[in-house]
Amino acid sequence: MSDTPQMVADERLKREGFASRLMKRPELGAIAGLVVVTAFFMITADSSMFTLSGIMNFMTPAAQLGILAIGAAMLMIGGEFDLSIGSMVAFAGLIFAACTVTLGLPLIVAIPITFMVAAAVGSVNGTIVLKTGLPSFIVTLAFLFILRGASLVGLKIATGGSTQLRGVRDAVETDWLMPIFSGDAFTGLFAWMAANGVIETFSNGTAKVPGVPVEILWFIGLALVATYVLTRTPQGNWIFAAGGDKVAASNSGVPVRKVKISLFMFAACCGALVAIITVMDAGSTDARRGFMKEFEAIIAAVIGGCLLTGGYGSAIGAFFGAIIFGMVTIGLTYTGFDQDWFQIFLGGMLLVAVLFNNYIRKQVTGER
Repeated sequence: MSDTPQMVADERLKREGFASRLMKRPELGAIAGLVVVTAFFMITADSSMFTLSGIMNFMTPAAQLGILAIGAAMLMIGGEFDLSIGSMVAFAGLIFAACTVTLGLPLIVAIPITFMVAAAVGSVNGTIVLKTGLPSFIVTLAFLFILRGASLVGLKIATGGSTQLRGVRDAVETDWLMPIFSGDAFTGLFAWMAANGVIETFSNGTAKVPGVPVEILWFIGLALVATYVLTRTPQGNWIFAAGGDKVAASNSGVPVRKVKISLFMFAACCGALVAIITVMDAGSTDARRGFMKEFEAIIAAVIGGCLLTGGYGSAIGAFFGAIIFGMVTIGLTYTGFDQDWFQIFLGGMLLVAVLFNNYIRKQVTGER
């Protein structure tokens, strides 16, 4: 009989099946939801919804919400909330409009100032949360009202009593940076495709879709960068660790304080980016800009797989969650359904997403 010790396979090196890996992906629910919603509108909506112009029609609001949702998702993965992100759109819009119209500053100066102000507010939010130990829900809820009120008061001061500041487009229309933040991209390509019958045209021969709205490009780019940071960098590991267990993360050398404050600043800057894009597109700003967007952004992040407890989620999930949101928002106009069904649809999606994500988490972790 041999005395040679038997080699025991290390179960930590066990190969994991494709189905098991797929179940662990936080985007799974959002992708499944997108398939279901798409199938629903393919059956119930007018066929024009899925033409090129119809797709751009629902992708534009999806992109604006999605930029906020990615900021909210990153913060939620880090274990915190920002309920002031919608009000930040209005406040940053005021700062940007005041810089361009009231002060006459060029975009190369006005845009960095807007981002710096937003980042400063985000830093204050994060510092208060970490210094006091108060829930970020409470702190940012307070800033929701503070920023909304500051936007209203600031606009009245800047305009002499009005709650809307106009003239932004006239002030920046010749600025070389404007095409990066407003209008359509690839207009030459789309004009060529229209001339060659590749895409639909009006009776005069011009393209029905002149180009890709720049907010869609910002949305896609931000989702890719955020996904890269979360999955391919040490900072991504820090974000997951800080959201999962901040004490254990801190004991392991993760700079939890810096990570969380940076995430608050990033979420605020996402609000500022949406403000700059929408103010330049509209040519004006007002005190109600971004109203209720904080809740819609969090809903899109939750639909995308983010847990309310932190430490789990993805930017790509928020990306798909925002597309679902935009599709439902605009898609109902292509159907015979009453528009008031939107709120019911939204609440149902949120509930199903939370239940689905909770079920998947328990299956993966073995919790009961």
